Amino acid sequence: MTTANNTSSTNASSPEAVKLDGLVEKLDEALRLLEQAPAFNKVARLPRVLDTARRVLLKDGGCAAIEARAEALENAGVFEGSDWATPQYLLPALTPQALKSADANVVVIEALSELRLLAVAKHDVIHAETSAEHAHHYLTQVMALNLSLLFTPPTEAEREVQGRLAQLPRYLFKHLAARIGYEHIIDTLIEEIWRILQQRPQQVDAIKQMVTQIALCQADSTIDLGSSGQGAARLVSALFGPTQACQEDPGIEVYRQRLERLDYTALQAEATGFARAMHDTGLVSPYHAVLLRHLVEENTSLIVEALGLSSTGRDCLLCYRELVLALVRTGVYPATAQAVYGLALTLERGILYQPPVAPAIWRQLGLSLSEWSQWRLTLAYGDAVSPRARLLEGVLCMLGLPLGIGQGNNPTCQSARALSMWAYNDPDYLLQMVAWAARDDEIIMHFEGQPISSMASLSGVATTLPIDLDPVSLIVVPHLDRIYAEMGRRCVGREGDPHRWINPEFHGWWSGRGFCINVDVATGKLIDVEAFLRHFYASYHPFYNGNQPLIHPQPAGIAVTNGAGRFIGWHAISVLRAALDPNEQMRVYFYNPNNDSGQDWGDGVVVSTAGNGERFGEASLPFEQFASRLYIYHYDTLEYGELATVREDELERIKGYIARSWGAERLPAGGLQAAAPGAYSRACKSPAARSFALDAQPKQRFYDGCLIYFTNADTP
Repeated sequence: MTTANNTSSTNASSPEAVKLDGLVEKLDEALRLLEQAPAFNKVARLPRVLDTARRVLLKDGGCAAIEARAEALENAGVFEGSDWATPQYLLPALTPQALKSADANVVVIEALSELRLLAVAKHDVIHAETSAEHAHHYLTQVMALNLSLLFTPPTEAEREVQGRLAQLPRYLFKHLAARIGYEHIIDTLIEEIWRILQQRPQQVDAIKQMVTQIALCQADSTIDLGSSGQGAARLVSALFGPTQACQEDPGIEVYRQRLERLDYTALQAEATGFARAMHDTGLVSPYHAVLLRHLVEENTSLIVEALGLSSTGRDCLLCYRELVLALVRTGVYPATAQAVYGLALTLERGILYQPPVAPAIWRQLGLSLSEWSQWRLTLAYGDAVSPRARLLEGVLCMLGLPLGIGQGNNPTCQSARALSMWAYNDPDYLLQMVAWAARDDEIIMHFEGQPISSMASLSGVATTLPIDLDPVSLIVVPHLDRIYAEMGRRCVGREGDPHRWINPEFHGWWSGRGFCINVDVATGKLIDVEAFLRHFYASYHPFYNGNQPLIHPQPAGIAVTNGAGRFIGWHAISVLRAALDPNEQMRVYFYNPNNDSGQDWGDGVVVSTAGNGERFGEASLPFEQFASRLYIYHYDTLEYGELATVREDELERIKGYIARSWGAERLPAGGLQAAAPGAYSRACKSPAARSFALDAQPKQRFYDGCLIYFTNADTP
């Protein structure tokens, strides 16, 4: 093995270089002592290494010095006993949280790991567990996800949380960019943006920031974008100049003045260009909002073109013309441009034809927001527009993109799933919830006939108020979270998993009252897996349920695993449908409230979000693979029928997926045996007793950019 020889880029005679050399000598000594320490004493020697490395990394040339010592870091055991010990399993999506941590040791060890992999990628170090190609690919993904650290100074929040430590990731990424090359970063960044946009998320501010960084790279003549120039131009133009009249990004006021001088034909071209860019990317240019506001006052006949509506959307607009005009006047501004896309898709869904929806939206237009709601919206989104306009943008996006709701980095997957179900299935109920929460600061729901007030409930699953949410979730989720937790508390002492009673009451009447679980709640061990699977096939698989399509989304629970197949936690999703994909393979299509559904769950189970028949916002897996991660589902007790006669080889494949991943520690004595007579009632109706410890302090882990919370790692 060899090591890099570029130990410092600082002038050797400068005081800074002398100071760096002294720190490097101290680091070498600390590494030597750590390497020589016996295994039981390494933990005591590690803090000195990390503290000295932090001081080195904050110096000019420090990253190069650390890179040159990549092999020494590995040999000394800096990464032993941590997640960083297995670089082949590291997830790029987790790096933003680690690098923004208030814990200096987490930031430092993450930086050390990146520099170690940089040495591997440059063929300066040979690593037994990962190749140079894998290291290079990993680093380009990390750079793409953290590109803003190259161009922007620390935010106020970062300075408050990290202090001077906030500069360390910026020094790190400048060094990585110089060593790897910007062309690789931009290529990966563009791929990542399109992958996320295919899921049509509601929250796109982070994506817009990434596109802005690409635009800055384009404008910098010293940066060579290589082959990524064309793909970059497509994204940048969609946001900053999708049409002839704004292609050079002239600014809002200049564009508004230009519109005054355009004739009908030119306006039509502008409307068509904006609509094409919006539906192609899911991003809305602020100029699009300016055009739409202009058309509302000057030429309403072109609104159809500006929204890119089909015959369904056009007919809906004509029927509810005054409502649409009022929505544009009240909620569409350059700062709330995504409202344009939400409005277009709301019209395309045709939900205004449901009798309660239009009156509920009229109520929303005139809704008086409480002081608390106004404060929350201003805190999260600023004061560029009124809180009412910001909330209206969120309402339109939620109605138009019911599968684009994300839970943020919060333990509120149940509440996000409920909002998605209501927007998808019962939009007037969603609007009622918004009105109660935003106007009254209270939501009242019923559990088995008894009212539960969100203000009277003690606490929710989330220990702090979530802030990284869409406008509707920002206001409604804290109330739903407290109600959900209170429903759990009222189930204390009952046998089995409390979601059997909570889900139908919390989500709606369409949630099946039948309930299946394949984990014994008391022990965490798998039970009656075969009966569980056969019943799932009989309830959901079109070939076994009489080709009966799923009518309403159904709540379900999955055991989330990482890319190595290791168990991470329990997670709430909703099953949307089961159907053949374009390759004639049966798949389950589901909604995942995690911010990014495209995840690798290990053992070849990779969740797809596009290319396999998915609609916007859907995730999918082949039926077998989905069943292998399922641990809870609901069904209609009047339609379940007999257990499906699924082929034994298919069941064995599913059991294999379970045994090689989350079920490895949960296998009962004797393994996964065939179902005994009467197993159906045991699997679906009779788990053991355990109190629902929602009051317990939750543990947390990062997974694919999302915090997954659970009260006990061994039990659901």
